[in-house]
Amino acid sequence: MAEASFNEDQIAHLFTHDDTYRFARWGRAIAPVVFGTDDESLKAIHAAFSSVASIANMKLVETDPELGANFLVFFCNDWDEIVEVPNLDRMMPGLDKLVKQLKRAGANQYRHFAFDEQGGIKMCILLIKADADMMQLSVQALATDQMARSILLWSEDAFLLKSPIGIIEKNNMAMVRPNIAAVIRAGYDKTMPVAAEDPTHVLRLASRVMQLLIDGDEDD
Repeated sequence: MAEASFNEDQIAHLFTHDDTYRFARWGRAIAPVVFGTDDESLKAIHAAFSSVASIANMKLVETDPELGANFLVFFCNDWDEIVEVPNLDRMMPGLDKLVKQLKRAGANQYRHFAFDEQGGIKMCILLIKADADMMQLSVQALATDQMARSILLWSEDAFLLKSPIGIIEKNNMAMVRPNIAAVIRAGYDKTMPVAAEDPTHVLRLASRVMQLLIDGDEDD
């Protein structure tokens, strides 16, 4: 399988930020809250979020003891709407400037992470602009894609060339691609640290990813 050709350099690229290796996973259970969509979509979003979280052997929770909700998702039709969200500028200093940058770049998504004392992710604020590209995806595919992009601290260009998800033709449902799922599962191995900046971390990560992909091929 092509997926099994995933190598150490490719995995390292997924976590290389401005030429610096940096890995981080969630250090706590994820408690999501979604704004700007209808109740029916919320059900599909929660189901997709739960499905991706299960890859990391995690379950979504109702509340985080410290923050209440720690995965805040905001849908908007125009970036200017984000500036009007009450108190969001307190959690994201420089929000006005950020929105101007997103508009200039023609961006349709943005993630802001906060970290705990161990370097693990403790909060993510996800901003999504429902533009033409986003609207081409089903709610399930969109939510699966966005949760996959938020479950680890991926590099900014990790998915520029290829999405973290694929579509199953027989049912038109989205799933995380096997090699990306293997990286997620390996990254959440209990023997692995919640955060790492030493490039040798990728050697441990890659060995687990390769074994997971091999085991997957044998199961097939």
